[in-house]
Parts: sequence; C-alpha cells; structure tokens
Amino acid sequence: MKAVFMAAALALMAGAAGAQQFDYGFAGLMGKANRADLPPLTLGSGKPVAEAEYELKSGGYYKMKIVADGSAELALSGGDFFRAIWINEIVINNIEVRPMGVHSLEFDAAGEAEISFIAITPGSFALSIPGSSGDSQKAVFNIR
Repeated sequence: MKAVFMAAALALMAGAAGAQQFDYGFAGLMGKANRADLPPLTLGSGKPVAEAEYELKSGGYYKMKIVADGSAELALSGGDFFRAIWINEIVINNIEVRPMGVHSLEFDAAGEAEISFIAITPGSFALSIPGSSGDSQKAVFNIR
C-alpha cells in the first residue's frame, strides 16, 4: 500500500516538473507583466459600445475604461460577464470601489469609470445596453 502511494506521489511530482511554470513576480497575477489595457467602451446615444470583440486570456489581468458622453442615460448590463471575471476594483471619480459582485453600471450623465479585473471562466460573454437589440449596442468578451 505504501509503495502505491509513493509511486503516485512520484508521478505527480514528475508531472508538475514538466508543467509550464509562470513567474508573475511579487504581485502575482496582478503584476504589470500580466496586465493589458483594453480599448475603452463608449456609452453614447447611437454610438457603438465597442469597435470589435475583446479576446481575453483566462488568468490575464485587464484594465478598461468605460466612457459616457452624457447624450443619454445609459447602462451596461451583463451578469454573465461579471460572474466570469474577478473584479479587482472599479474607479469612479478617483473613488476606488472593490465590489463582491456587479450586475450593471449606469451613467446618468457624462463620466468615466475604470474597471480592473482578472478573466477567469472561458466562454463568450457580453455587456450590453439594456433594452437594445443591435449588435453595436454591446461589447463581446471571448475568454480563452
């Protein structure tokens, strides 16, 4: 019995030794070496939310601005997207919010928010303007 456990432990160690190791530095996943700035999302009456789909890597750390021009009271909703990521913080007017969960962000006037997050769950997710149906009224995030 002891020999079986020893063989299993050696097999696990051999597999771990062959696995690819990542050195993210002192800050880990949130280190600068793992961070990418994404093109901003735009909230404006009749304007596309995003220019193209976002391609993200699971485990990647991302920062993204959301800019509202104030032309209409608009929100971005996407519970599935927010459940597929871990939110580090949302910064609004230099106030850092570290939420446990988010379903949507709404802008009543012109303004800007910045969200930083780590992509977790692979799949395709969208942030969209509630009540809209056009493809340009959403941002699609593909997490690989």
